[in-house]
Amino acid sequence: MENPLYSAELVEENGVYTLVVTDLRRDTVQTAHVPKRAVDQLPHFLSLLGSHRFGAFR
Repeated sequence: MENPLYSAELVEENGVYTLVVTDLRRDTVQTAHVPKRAVDQLPHFLSLLGSHRFGAFR
């Protein structure tokens, strides 16, 4: 059975992007403002995590 450790949401309000990360074990929330440039590159970052370049971390 999978046991989620964290959840994350990227929220946009009035052109401001905020990453909201919840630590489900400790029941804490952290937020960080994210530049639009990073938001636009998010699909690329996610594809890197699934690539063979990061296979050593699995």
